[in-house]
Amino acid sequence: MNTVPMNTVPGTSDTSPGSSGVAHTASAHRGLTITWHQQHKKSLTTGERAADTLRNSMGSWRFVGGFVLFMILWAVANSYASGWDPYPFILLNLFLSMLAGLQGAILLISAKRQDAIAAALAQHDCDTNIAAKVDIEALLEINNRQLAMISDLRAILDRLDRPRPTPAND
Repeated sequence: MNTVPMNTVPGTSDTSPGSSGVAHTASAHRGLTITWHQQHKKSLTTGERAADTLRNSMGSWRFVGGFVLFMILWAVANSYASGWDPYPFILLNLFLSMLAGLQGAILLISAKRQDAIAAALAQHDCDTNIAAKVDIEALLEINNRQLAMISDLRAILDRLDRPRPTPAND
């Protein structure tokens, strides 16, 4: 399993001088227990965490049910009791418009973050593939050297197995 360095910013790769930008092999990180996702969660700002939390809560059936219940209670309270927002509920419409505007912004923020995460994961996959390619090429080179040695050993064995001419007894 190949990994990218954990201290890189999501969506970027290590391009410092002397660095190949290629992920290191797992043998260099055997004790590594923090996943990319855990490291990424630690790097989130408060606003990013809030956007994710709001997106997750607004995109749930619990939110939809609670919101419908709130609107029914609002309508009942303002229709039958001494309401502060008489029909056609202009104040409720204002709140709904503000909520829709905020939801749109929050969803865009969250979608932008998800795009950044997808790009970072794609870069991680690319780095992993490049490191695997390097490892496979090294293994193929070792295999080719072993095949050459086996061929040399067969040639030596063939020379040793050939019958040697015996001196003639004249």
